Amino acid sequence: MKPREIIPGVLAVGAQDFDRRLFDALIPLPDGTSYNSYLVRGRDKTALIDAVEPATLRVLEASLKDVPRLDYLVSNHTEQDHSGGIPWVLERYPEAQLLCSQPAKPMLVDHLGLEADKIRTVADGERLDLGGRTLRFIYTPWVHWPETMSTYLEEDKILFSCDWFGSHVASTELFVDGVECVMAEAKRYYAEIMMPFRKIVRQNLEKIKDLDIRLIAPSHGPVHKDPSSVIQAYRDWTDDRPHDLVVLPWVTMHGSTALMVEHLTGALVDRGVRVEPFNMASADIGKLAMSLVDAATIIAAGPTVHVGPHPALLNSIILANALRPKARFASIVGSYGWAGKMVDVAKAAMSNLKVEFLDPVICKGMPRPADFAALDKLAEAVAGKHRELGLIK
Repeated sequence: MKPREIIPGVLAVGAQDFDRRLFDALIPLPDGTSYNSYLVRGRDKTALIDAVEPATLRVLEASLKDVPRLDYLVSNHTEQDHSGGIPWVLERYPEAQLLCSQPAKPMLVDHLGLEADKIRTVADGERLDLGGRTLRFIYTPWVHWPETMSTYLEEDKILFSCDWFGSHVASTELFVDGVECVMAEAKRYYAEIMMPFRKIVRQNLEKIKDLDIRLIAPSHGPVHKDPSSVIQAYRDWTDDRPHDLVVLPWVTMHGSTALMVEHLTGALVDRGVRVEPFNMASADIGKLAMSLVDAATIIAAGPTVHVGPHPALLNSIILANALRPKARFASIVGSYGWAGKMVDVAKAAMSNLKVEFLDPVICKGMPRPADFAALDKLAEAVAGKHRELGLIK
């Protein structure tokens, strides 16, 4: 794909990866991804903002073949899907200065084997004049590594935001086409890598609130022509107030937990509570992460395996614990054959969650009338907690 013009003098020169289906050997990519790189031409100087994943370096090489000189290479983020092409760029353009945040410099040395004296750090808020165009560097840590920064093109009001506001989407469209679709992928992206740093992301939103932003050009996914939509979405996702939602990861072996989940789901819905169940035998963990962004309550349900929670269920608990959502309440539902420590192990695995634990419901073998009554009581407790927060009437 040839370089594409965002505005005159600003080109998208990155790569689309339509076939990639897994990121970091962990994150599903149902729509592929992109590794965005941007060329900014001023009257006097030219800058490249970020490189690409090394596996797609041939695309960047082709895009830059008619660019005779590069004065600056800006590294917004050290992770290799953005920085992996830097060594080639510096070899191709030995005159280019590599610019990065102060925390990024040692990381670029460690990750890419670059010589420290070839790297120039820029300060938070520092400006760089390209001749009629000015780049301003804004430190935005923990979106999603500690060294990340964003670059703002002042005259044209473009925020090159790196990972935040991005989405794992490969597309032939340069700009967002269909806000709802891309917003869902942006939420998936936020949920999977930024939710643990929610409070710091919110602080970064404050840092850019007074910028006049016409376009947001992230490092993954299409360019946002309506920046206010994705910025407002981030404000909601990072807000402390949860939504009326119970996220219910579950798994069953012989059907007892499935019966309990079916009953509990109905009991919650009857009380006006929204529920999203996820069968962890086949669930997309990206969709689970997206639901955790909004959840007020997490209920994990499953059988025991060797007296502890089923491994598939435990994986969902570990994921929630790592992502640190804003949920306020949690509980455990399940069954056992002869003995079990499911509740103790599950609670220990949720140590990062700042939640109030509601009474668990654990049965021996298949659930009986008393167990269904206990599930009704749990549903009533959840509804009451959501009501106290003003999430339901």
